[in-house]
Amino acid sequence: MQLSDALRLRIKLLLKENDMKVWDLCKVTGIPCSTLSTFLTGKSKLLKLNTILHICEGLNIQLKDFFADENFFDVEDD
Repeated sequence: MQLSDALRLRIKLLLKENDMKVWDLCKVTGIPCSTLSTFLTGKSKLLKLNTILHICEGLNIQLKDFFADENFFDVEDD
């Protein structure tokens, strides 16, 4: 699986688990909705690590927990 696809799937799963929409995540993290929407729709393949850290903070999880998912076990560079 491509890294960007694994990231996209993980964020969507965490949103679902937390009963949140992209808009909710934008509000709690301060990340522009355009940044998240562009990434989650696949129009962008780049997501900075500090953006992922802000997502984790907004979801009250640690960065290690974000990446502790089977989708990241065999990822490939985009």
